[in-house]
Amino acid sequence: MSRPVTTVVFDVGKVLIEWDPRHLYRKLFADEARMEWFLREVCPPAWNLEQDRGRPWAEAIAEATARHPSHGPEIAAYRARWHEMVPGAIDGTVALLEALRARGVKLFAITNFATDTFAEAQARFPFLARFDGIIVSGAEGLIKPDPAIFRLLAERHGLALEECLFVDDVPANVEGARAVGMRAHHFVAPEALRAELEALGLLPPV
Repeated sequence: MSRPVTTVVFDVGKVLIEWDPRHLYRKLFADEARMEWFLREVCPPAWNLEQDRGRPWAEAIAEATARHPSHGPEIAAYRARWHEMVPGAIDGTVALLEALRARGVKLFAITNFATDTFAEAQARFPFLARFDGIIVSGAEGLIKPDPAIFRLLAERHGLALEECLFVDDVPANVEGARAVGMRAHHFVAPEALRAELEALGLLPPV
């Protein structure tokens, strides 16, 4: 018999706050195809993930600029204008977070995020500073879906992974959580997450 879920563990980007570099780079490239080329070849997701793993931004920008010297200003903008990639909170998910908190559910976060930009996000979005605990990949040198990052959360905060529901928008991260014994929800929209939370008895039906 499965153990009841007592704890919800949230991802942050694209679950609680909007994030997409296209919000910025559509301002910098008049041509959509050229923008997509830049985000695929110059500053691709794998490049950004190294900052989430802890690589300093100055090193990352220098590396990308060495590869594509003609795009130095656009590369530097990835950090200098980072906030333009984050237009706001995902209000429906934030409302669920607050409803869970009001019911006394334990709330944690595991996020692939650079340490400095996460600190700025916490200052901008106060709800990001109110978890019972947060694992930030850049501070730990671990990134999802590495099983070690989920186990670190459990060890640091005395949690039973079998009693946790993990919420993430990336299928590989969802599978990584399930592989260590967590329940997991592939986030697509707040409404579907609400239905799962209700089914688990964490929120009352509306």
